[in-house]
Amino acid sequence: MKMNKSYFNVLAVLLLSFVLVFAAAGCTQPGTAPEQEDGANGESAGSVVVKLGTVGPLTGGAATYGTSVRNGVKIAVDEFNDNEEAPGIFLELVSEDSEGDWSKAANAFSKLIDQDKVDVIVGAVLSSETEAGGPIVKSAKVPTISPSSTSTGLTLDNPYLFRNCLSDEVQASQLAEYAVEELGLGKFAILYTNNDYGVALKNAFEETANSLGEVLAVEAFMDNDENFKPQLTSIQQKDPEAIFVAGYYTEAAKIAQQAVEQGLEVQFLGADGFYSPVLVEIGGDTVEGAIFTAGFHSGDESPTVQNFVNTYEELFGEEPDMFAAQAYDAARIVIEAIKSKGTTSEQIREGLAETKDFPGITGNTSIDEEGDTIKDVLILKVTDGVFERIR
Repeated sequence: MKMNKSYFNVLAVLLLSFVLVFAAAGCTQPGTAPEQEDGANGESAGSVVVKLGTVGPLTGGAATYGTSVRNGVKIAVDEFNDNEEAPGIFLELVSEDSEGDWSKAANAFSKLIDQDKVDVIVGAVLSSETEAGGPIVKSAKVPTISPSSTSTGLTLDNPYLFRNCLSDEVQASQLAEYAVEELGLGKFAILYTNNDYGVALKNAFEETANSLGEVLAVEAFMDNDENFKPQLTSIQQKDPEAIFVAGYYTEAAKIAQQAVEQGLEVQFLGADGFYSPVLVEIGGDTVEGAIFTAGFHSGDESPTVQNFVNTYEELFGEEPDMFAAQAYDAARIVIEAIKSKGTTSEQIREGLAETKDFPGITGNTSIDEEGDTIKDVLILKVTDGVFERIR
C-alpha cells in the first residue's frame, strides 16, 4: 500500500517528540539534585529567602576564631529556621574564608555581595578584615555586624557597619581602672603584640594606667614569636607589680611560662584575646590567677547561656569560646532586626541601628548612633585552671 508524504511527516514528528521527552527524562537521575547552601535544608516553597553571609578565617593561623564565629552563626540560623520563628521567612547561610588576610577578606566581602547576593553579613572576625570590608559594604549598602572586631573607631562614618563587641579602648581602660581601684596595683609593665589589636590595647591601657598609677616599661613582640626573654629581662629590671599582655592566648601563655622561669613574680593582666582553654592548656600553673576582660563567660548559670553551651558542645564537640558566643548574639540581633523591620537590606540596617537592650548570652547589648556597642565589660580570672567571673 502506498503512503503519502504527509503521513511520513506526521510520523517523523511523533518519533522526534518521543526521543526528546525520553532524553529530558534521562537527564535527572535520583540523587543528583544540586547541593544546597549550608542552612538551606528545610526551605519551604514560597518562602522569602534572606541570605546571611559570614566572613572570617576558616583556614590559616586564625582559623579557630573564624570557625567559632561560623559555628555560632549556624546555631542561630538553624534555630530560627527549625522553630519557624517568622513563618514565610527562611535564612540561608553563606560563608567565605578570608584566611585572615586583608586582601582576601576584601575579596570575600565582594563575592558575597556581587555573586552570592547576600542581604546581610556577620563579620568579619579580625579588625583588619572588617576594615577591608567596611568601604565595600558601605558602597553596596549591605548591613554588616562584626562580632569580634575590636579596633577603636571601626564603625565611625559608616551607617552600614555595626559591631556587638567592645572596643579595645573600652576593655583596656576598664581593666586598668579595675587593677588600680580593686586590686590595689600601681606599677605596671606592658608587653604588646605589634599589630592593630595589640597597639590599640597598649595605648588605652597605658593612658589610663598612667593617669591612676605608673607604667614603668613598654615592650613589643611580633605575632607567633616564641622567645620573650629579652623583653621580660628588661621588664624585670623595672620591678613592676603587674604585666599587661596585649595579645592572644598562645603568646600570653608562653610569656607567663618564661616569666616564671626567670623568677618574675607579677600579676598577669590581659584582654579578650586570653579567652580560650588553650591559655591554660599551654600555660598550666603559670597562668593561674591571670585576670582578663571578656565578652562571654561559659560558666554563667543562666538557662540561655547553658542552652547555648550545651547545643554547641553537642554539635561541635567542644566548649564555645567568646567568638562563638558573640557571633551567635550578632546573628540573633540580625534576626530580631528582620522580625521587627523586614527582610530587605535597608530594613535590616534600620533594625540593627535601633538595637536597644538586646538580651544576649554575652549580656544586654545596645547599638549607639555610630554603630558601636554599649555593654558591660566582664572580668574573668583563672582559678584552679578554669575561668571564674570576678566582675
